[in-house]
Amino acid sequence: MSVELLKGNVAFAEAAVRAGCEAYFGYPITPQTEALEHMAKRMPELGRVFVQAESEVAAINMVYGAAAAGMRTMTSSSSPGVSLMMEGLSYMAGSEVPAVLVDVMRGGPGLGNIAPAQSDYLQMVKGGGHGDYKMIVLAPATVQEMIDLTLLAFDLADRYRIVSVLLADGSMGQMMEGAELPPMKPLAERPAWALTGARDRDTNLVSSIHLDPEEEETFNLHLQAKYAEIEANEVRFEEHLLDDARVAVVAFGTAARVAKTAIAGLRAEGVAAGLLRPITLWPYPEAALRDLAARVDALLVVEMNAGQMVEDVRRIVEGRVPVRFYGRTGGVMPMPEEIADAIRETASAGAASGAPADTAAGGSDAPAQEVPA
Repeated sequence: MSVELLKGNVAFAEAAVRAGCEAYFGYPITPQTEALEHMAKRMPELGRVFVQAESEVAAINMVYGAAAAGMRTMTSSSSPGVSLMMEGLSYMAGSEVPAVLVDVMRGGPGLGNIAPAQSDYLQMVKGGGHGDYKMIVLAPATVQEMIDLTLLAFDLADRYRIVSVLLADGSMGQMMEGAELPPMKPLAERPAWALTGARDRDTNLVSSIHLDPEEEETFNLHLQAKYAEIEANEVRFEEHLLDDARVAVVAFGTAARVAKTAIAGLRAEGVAAGLLRPITLWPYPEAALRDLAARVDALLVVEMNAGQMVEDVRRIVEGRVPVRFYGRTGGVMPMPEEIADAIRETASAGAASGAPADTAAGGSDAPAQEVPA
């Protein structure tokens, strides 16, 4: 393998091809349309399935059908498009079919804009469709991770018969970095449960319909047991300069990249700051966060939204340490100097008081206001 200069959208699309994706269904939407364009060329070249669907609703239901047939299949979209896929994702969870979804987030709500944001956290991590279900959610922070986590997403989807999500943002999709692509994998054989025709075997059934409430509850308990297994085995995170940190930033994706720059500058000033970066947003690195909360004076959650992951951080640390928040919304990206200022404030507040505190989201012209947690 050799290092190539790759755009994030092209990187994850080609990674999917090399992971053995047999069928891609999608609809163009900025800022991830380059992925669809790449698949439009590559999939037919290899004799695989590519369909530009008439809508995101159609695309996710095509994915559902291909997944039920045992094919490695995927779609990609951006925030408003993913919202249209929620019913199909819930049906797929209820049918236990594996697939990969890439969400390259943009500013909202509504049609919003095409600038990068992280405001789909709750939609993806909490299961935006109806019913009690989870999806594995992976958050890349580099183009290389766009590649590596796409391969992982397919493997985890197949292993657990679940939908795996690559949750990126517009900056991750559009940036270009040096990265290595993997070799081409052979196409996988159809699993035994797949709908491949029942000649010489018993009929398979792929369905999310359980009309009897007790039967539905039994199935839901089965799902919860599977989710507990995933929580036990598939947590991934990065720790950066946390050995001696007194204040720790918790951030994912692009926000974590910017936070690293801010932390590097503060370290040069003698401020003992570090970073916990969740790579799996579900399952979340809860044990690592609890351990960190016992070692630092304060936590600062940085997001490109009005405060979504911070809800999980507050829940997990249970008031053991002050939790503050800094966010930019609507497609505005935080700058390193803004995060550095927020870290300084957090360090001062954590050293002065053990009482948990939050801060309001806002830019550098919106100073944080402490409120009781």
